[in-house]
Amino acid sequence: MNLTELAARYGDKPAIVMAGSGDTLTYRELEERSNRIAHLFRSRGLGPGDHLAILMQNQLEVFPVAWAAQRSGLLYTPVNWHLSADEASYIVANCGARMLIHSAALADLAAAAEAAAPGLQSRLVAGGNVEGAERLEDAVADLPVTPIADETEGQYMLYSSGTTGRPKGILPALTGRPFGTGLAIDHLMGTAFGFGPDTIYLSPGPLYHAAPLGWTIGTVRNGGTAVVMEKFDAERTLHLIDERKVTHAQFVPTMFVRMLKLDDDIRDRYDVSSLRLVVHAAAPCPVEVKRRMIEWFGPTLTEFYSGSEGTGFFMIDTPDWLAHPGSVGRAVRGVVHICDDDGNDVAPGEVGTVWFSEIERFEYLGDAAKTAEAFNDKGWNTLGDLGHIDEDGYLYLSARRSDLILSGGVNIYPQEIEDALTLHPAVLDVAVIGLPDDEMGQRVHAVVQPAAGATPGPELERELIDYCRAKIAHYKAPRSVGFGVIPRLPSGKILRRELSAGYAEAGPPRTSS
Repeated sequence: MNLTELAARYGDKPAIVMAGSGDTLTYRELEERSNRIAHLFRSRGLGPGDHLAILMQNQLEVFPVAWAAQRSGLLYTPVNWHLSADEASYIVANCGARMLIHSAALADLAAAAEAAAPGLQSRLVAGGNVEGAERLEDAVADLPVTPIADETEGQYMLYSSGTTGRPKGILPALTGRPFGTGLAIDHLMGTAFGFGPDTIYLSPGPLYHAAPLGWTIGTVRNGGTAVVMEKFDAERTLHLIDERKVTHAQFVPTMFVRMLKLDDDIRDRYDVSSLRLVVHAAAPCPVEVKRRMIEWFGPTLTEFYSGSEGTGFFMIDTPDWLAHPGSVGRAVRGVVHICDDDGNDVAPGEVGTVWFSEIERFEYLGDAAKTAEAFNDKGWNTLGDLGHIDEDGYLYLSARRSDLILSGGVNIYPQEIEDALTLHPAVLDVAVIGLPDDEMGQRVHAVVQPAAGATPGPELERELIDYCRAKIAHYKAPRSVGFGVIPRLPSGKILRRELSAGYAEAGPPRTSS
């Protein structure tokens, strides 16, 4: 898994291909460019354990930078470039970055981050020109293409998605192992997911998110080729699978829904038979959506459940899922415990908080209180999810604890309602939240982003409520439906906090009977 050895073996084989532009990095080019940047890090005083921030769009230049950090023992944080200047600046300052490398198109955001980060010593622009800014290409032009003398494995340091407040930096423990040792996910991709030299991996997500970056790096670690989309598009995805003969791909459930809602004549144009493995994660997948994807793509779907904290890892393939529909699988890493609010284990089938034991401890950077909240007195960790296990040890998720709706003393899980509505032809996207109610405490409210051609209004509201009541218990169905854009992270996670805040400002919606 040492890039130098991979480059010697594979030479001019494409390591990375950008789907839109066709720009390509061979193994040899990736080796040489990342070595130059690693020498730059050392020349600027960045050693093992120091921090780099990467503020870049999905572009080829991300990969030499990330690989240079990985082989230099650095902690590196990819920053979500969709954030506001204040939010991005917070991450760059909070992670303690000594260097920031950014896209030319993000110069204004990078300048704001630089001004807010007192520890930042260097700011460089990659893949373009910005007046007054140092170009990465110029800075490395005369540096060696051979490895630095003290290569050690680095690690990406990710931030939580920030759905309930400021994002938290998840500080991993650097191992100090030689470069080439690889990370746990790199090995898991080879052993459990079948990645190898014949892999063509399609990555449709933003590279500042954990899976797209980590799994693209892991594809190269295992000798494959990664095809990286600049931006997800449903039909373009099918075209790439057909054209590139993609063998492995990774999606989030909202991408599945977008592909399923393409007209049949569009879907039928493309051959997806090259797919051997379709991975999905990051957000719960409605059972009916997954069934339809299996009917279309065949028994290729494998789901995993984990968090950026990396403490638990569950996975389930298609045959197991068909026998346990709705499950995210059994533990591959860590031991699962379902506990009540007093910390007691509950019986199979009973919903409680999901905890993991036999894990590697982590910390939230500079936040001892948040770190303490994530662990109990036994040293177990929770990500704040609710769920249950069945008699066979398969885990089923219900909701984030912070998303739970308590109506009339009854727990209602938004995911169940969203699953019921998501494939209605008038629904492009949907999110369910609890709104204050004088009688019930909270009432169920659905926010629907209408599909093209759908007319929002009272008639559609009534239709959607009746449709939902035909699928789930009446008390769970929304009492009201609003229409608007659903704020989501690119990982697929709904920003319910933003939705709830918007309704709080606008006042309570009217209630349908």
